[in-house]
Amino acid sequence: MTDHQTYSTDLRRIDPERNMARFYLLSIQPTLFGGISLIRNWGRIGTSGQVKIETYDRPEEAHRAFRRLERVKRRRGYVDPRQVEGGNLV
Repeated sequence: MTDHQTYSTDLRRIDPERNMARFYLLSIQPTLFGGISLIRNWGRIGTSGQVKIETYDRPEEAHRAFRRLERVKRRRGYVDPRQVEGGNLV
């Protein structure tokens, strides 16, 4: 098995005026068969949400998809949870 780097990012989108409290988690993890998986978990904060797992043969493909999804979510208003305090941006 090759040594793939495992990492993740955690994003939140909170807008009290719209009763919106969402999370979006992205994670890259190796598979047992030498591939690499991009795991997406999203939903309303306080729920387990939904999960989607996409498996790639090449790490570069998974990393490219990871960066693209993170960029799209940040454009839509998702931020790092350390920037959110009491439902407001810090």
